[in-house]
Amino acid sequence: MPSPLPPAVGRSHPRPITREDLRIPLSDGTELYARVWRPLDDAPVPVLLEYSAGRLTDWTAAEDSRRHPWYAGHGYASVRVDLRGHGNSGGLPGDEHSEAALADGVEVIRRLAARPWCSGRVGLFGHGPAGTTALRLAALAPDTVRAVVTACPDGGHHLGGAVLAAGLHARLTALLAGAARPPDPRYVGDSWRAMWLARLNALEPPVEAWLAPRGPDEPARLTAAVPTLAVAGWDDPSCSLVLRLLDESAAPVPVRALVGPWPHGLPDDALPDTLRWWDHWLKDIDTGILAGPALRSWISTRWAGDDLWPSPDVRDIHYGLDGPLRSAGTASDDRFVRVRSPQHTGLNAGAYVPLGRPADRPSDQREEDGRSVCFDSQPLPEPLELLGLPSLRLRLRPGGTGSGEARSAGGLIVARLCDVTPDGTSTLLSRGVLALPPSAGVPAGAPADATVELSAAGHTVPAGHRLRLALSSAYWPWIWPTPGATGFGLDPSRSTLTLPARHLAADAGAVPLTVERPALPEPIHLHVTEPLTARPERLALHDIGRHEWRVELSPATDGTRTHPDGLVRDEHSVTAYRVLTAAPLSAQARTDHSVRLERPDIGWDTTVQTRTELRCDATHFIVHCHVSAFEAGSLLFTRDWHHRIPREG
Repeated sequence: MPSPLPPAVGRSHPRPITREDLRIPLSDGTELYARVWRPLDDAPVPVLLEYSAGRLTDWTAAEDSRRHPWYAGHGYASVRVDLRGHGNSGGLPGDEHSEAALADGVEVIRRLAARPWCSGRVGLFGHGPAGTTALRLAALAPDTVRAVVTACPDGGHHLGGAVLAAGLHARLTALLAGAARPPDPRYVGDSWRAMWLARLNALEPPVEAWLAPRGPDEPARLTAAVPTLAVAGWDDPSCSLVLRLLDESAAPVPVRALVGPWPHGLPDDALPDTLRWWDHWLKDIDTGILAGPALRSWISTRWAGDDLWPSPDVRDIHYGLDGPLRSAGTASDDRFVRVRSPQHTGLNAGAYVPLGRPADRPSDQREEDGRSVCFDSQPLPEPLELLGLPSLRLRLRPGGTGSGEARSAGGLIVARLCDVTPDGTSTLLSRGVLALPPSAGVPAGAPADATVELSAAGHTVPAGHRLRLALSSAYWPWIWPTPGATGFGLDPSRSTLTLPARHLAADAGAVPLTVERPALPEPIHLHVTEPLTARPERLALHDIGRHEWRVELSPATDGTRTHPDGLVRDEHSVTAYRVLTAAPLSAQARTDHSVRLERPDIGWDTTVQTRTELRCDATHFIVHCHVSAFEAGSLLFTRDWHHRIPREG
């Protein structure tokens, strides 16, 4: 039964609301678990749906308890639904982007739209994988879905054709742990154990789908099928995808983008804009959201607006690598400069998906620059404002020596764009990766052109600072090393860096833009017990004698959390990477994850332990996944998976 919630203070809840847990039946008899926040009266209102693999009664409960009531208090039925086989939903777990999961989502949309408290209009939102799901569902049900808000949509597991190492095994481990967790007997009753065993027996890690050779990732080709507001932070890997969504706004639907100084997720600062978006498309209220700029972005110290994207105020400027940018490295015996990096280049890259922790941001890049070949500009005579997607055109000779063996092995190009202050501090602005495929049929040593697309940048480089382009042939632990360590040769005279420069007077006479943080409800209180021996967020170790580098990561989710309904959740995770300086095939990655769920009042006690290990040889990725499940300390289930995935198609 719906239960009324107390009114919030201030602007948080203009209307009294109620919360209700319900089950949504699907055509095959499976029931998905849902939680609905809506106005207390029964007048029909639009539905806002967040459809996710997160568990709404524990993992996402704190975040849900702020955002969904806020939307409900502004006149919406805000709904969280767990995917099939996750949380307290029925059925068996599978890939959240599979056709079956999307078909379930379309059915959920139509069933919610038919509820008496729904006006028949639906909006979709989510961040990360759920943000990608929202875009795909909208394309499948555009007659019912009127608008989408996507935040940091997932960009897949490849970058520039290279396979990501950063977080891939950790995400596999967390995905297994999430799918292997039992339903909660408080919400599903005595059937929890049978449901749990069925889930465990159906588990299949998506290793082949994630690591199999492919062309450009499908998420990079996502488009907007209905009016879409896209949100991202500059440091998030989704930022380039968000700008490309906006660039495709010549399609028959409006797209707007908001890019700010945020970590991964849907930031509180963006919520007022999302509400104006919903009110315009779901309630026919003229909120002025379409009269504003197509892109609002944070550029170093202020918010800037561009009415169109691509913006007429942004022009490409070109820096030749033998003129405006010059290398201070040792000259080669011909016009080609050799780039050959130690395998631990990339240790200071920061987190691939930043979550707002201090160690997530890339640190001073001087150490990385020392492991790379750098091309520096002269001190800038005036500020340079960057906004958009830099690119790099290179004339290459893979291997740098012209050997046929090096030529056939492929390689890796990593480009970093940095802002160098007068005291030498090097701040990362943008980076890009390109995997060079094997080049059968091309004469050994024959030069070839390659283009590296760098990540989106929004930054003002002050006058007196220098631009630095740093090139390397390795980027661990972000990218899996290529089998050979020969690097590549570069002809600076035929290589060019292209930067998107925004006119310094673009905002002259414009009303200053602001982004206002709303007053949100207080989240549910979780009593947190920190580990007695907390591990550092990010720890780098150098074994000098073995020439080995190790990185260990420990997430902020470690510790014990007691929920208001009595659930006790104890979670621990450690991710480790290792590589030998001169041995690319020595790279290894491993994540160990453990989660214990208890309800002491009824004697319910379950534990799930998962582990994923990745390494590679010259031709294959070698993956080992493990799951163990315990009930009251006794082993209930265990299984191992072993995969060998070809590195090249």
